[in-house]
Amino acid sequence: MVKIELDIVALSHSVTQSHNYAVVLGEINGKRRLPVVIGGFEAQAIAVTMEQMAPNRPLTHDLFKNTLEVFQIDLKEVVINNLLDGVFYAKLVCVRDGEEYEVDSRTSDAIAMAVRFDCPIYTYEFILESAGVEIEDDIVPPKTTRGKPTAKVQDSDFASMSESALKTLLDEVIAKEDYERAAKIRDEINKRRAS
Repeated sequence: MVKIELDIVALSHSVTQSHNYAVVLGEINGKRRLPVVIGGFEAQAIAVTMEQMAPNRPLTHDLFKNTLEVFQIDLKEVVINNLLDGVFYAKLVCVRDGEEYEVDSRTSDAIAMAVRFDCPIYTYEFILESAGVEIEDDIVPPKTTRGKPTAKVQDSDFASMSESALKTLLDEVIAKEDYERAAKIRDEINKRRAS
């Protein structure tokens, strides 16, 4: 099966399930998004890394990453490989001494590891067909590279972007001397910090 690369485009409270969050994965160079409901601890684990925060002590996912590194195991990619009864399944594809190993994982944990290793996240067409959401033609999703915007982003997309992605975008618009957009991005960043 052909793998389709995804990137994290948003992390927010779940509209459908209280006390849960949703991580929205966007198809690279495409219009489909895959919302995955995750727990609060997993959302925090993903957000901490995306926002480049440094906790005083390692979180569980940091511990797991450190353990893999000590034993010289690299996380090559994460694959969301199945969807059964509304539950996503994933695997970690690890490499050690040139050999590839697959490890079963909850999707939320797999995504938390992917952001720590800065590795790609993939899925298959049948999963996007059954659980993906296609955004409308007049809305252009931000093209991203593992959370960092690389193309024109609409002002309405600011609320769904991570703070690190907003900072990268802010640098880009300042370099282009687009100070009006820079002010809007700065306001979004400041609004989050005030919360």
